[in-house]
Amino acid sequence: MPIRVYLDWNATTPLRPEARAAMLAAWDQIGNPSSVHAEGREARRLVEDARGAVAAAVGGLPRNVVFTSAGTEANALALSPGLRGPARGPVERLLVSRVEHASVLSGGRFPMDKIGHIRVTRAGVVDLDYLKAQLKDGPPALVSIMAANNETGALQPVAEAAQIVHEAGGLLHVDAIQALGKIVFNINEVGADLATFSAHKIGGPKGIGALVMADGISGLEPALRGGGQELNRRAGTENVAGIAGFGAAVKAALQALPEDAKRMATLRDHLENGIRAIAGATIFSEDAARLPNTILFTARGLKAETAVIGFDLEGVAVSSGSACSSGKVQPSHVLSAMGYDPATAQGAVRLSLGWSTEPEDINRALEAWRKLGNTLLRG
Repeated sequence: MPIRVYLDWNATTPLRPEARAAMLAAWDQIGNPSSVHAEGREARRLVEDARGAVAAAVGGLPRNVVFTSAGTEANALALSPGLRGPARGPVERLLVSRVEHASVLSGGRFPMDKIGHIRVTRAGVVDLDYLKAQLKDGPPALVSIMAANNETGALQPVAEAAQIVHEAGGLLHVDAIQALGKIVFNINEVGADLATFSAHKIGGPKGIGALVMADGISGLEPALRGGGQELNRRAGTENVAGIAGFGAAVKAALQALPEDAKRMATLRDHLENGIRAIAGATIFSEDAARLPNTILFTARGLKAETAVIGFDLEGVAVSSGSACSSGKVQPSHVLSAMGYDPATAQGAVRLSLGWSTEPEDINRALEAWRKLGNTLLRG
């Protein structure tokens, strides 16, 4: 039986060997990281080593890293009324771009009547002039703009947005879950006040995320109470093995980033050119700067559900967009926000590459697409 081709890396990634080794070692530690005896101190060391690794990877300070159960929880924790920064805040409303992940669009702990939306261009990039207008009137706002879109791969102008937001007295949250490990991301360089990450997008385990705050951010109220863990920001005994795996994964991802990004971009361009040549396929956000590993495409008459099944039968794993929306027969909210009609949005297929993707994988995916194009788009 031929080995399958995995092209759904934006949904989740294989576990890196470094993360697996770190987790196996952590599972042998019996101590609770809140305990003061030797066993507890060893468990605490594993947690704090990982906290330092995550902080160093994104330009933060260890004391400002909060581990959570996932990126979704990290986003929900970040979206909190009352946050304030040096000479800014407290924020009283939330503005989110229309192409954000569902966990951001839900608004976190802001009431629905305090949530506004920022429109995007046809290329899926935030309209900064619209953002300026939204911030002009009203109380200080927390603005949430993702670093890179999980469906199209479009990179957002977060540094420019940060300047606009700060000039208006607000704070900027960046969902950098898809960016970490694929492009360089530093909270200080882009001006993010809060940023969120997820381990399983970079070769770490599922079930671990992190919120990283810039120094001087205050007013964060814990969503989970009942213990003093995570510097009183999230109650509950830490998932030591998962956190250790996160730390190991982020170190490995950052070390390999320059070479991996270059190689993935080359493979993506080859795959994209091949896709475009068949049935006149359209590549979404092709006019925007994008992640080096992501392609979202469609062709006239294509149905995403059918295409995903067809690829799967050919031994190629792809998706129809966000994994959090898998199984839902509805158009992508991202493409709807970009101005595409429902029929076009329902035909979008996402292919995303990773560090172990090989040229042969791309060739097999293109062969599968040639077969599907001849079958599904006939007539």
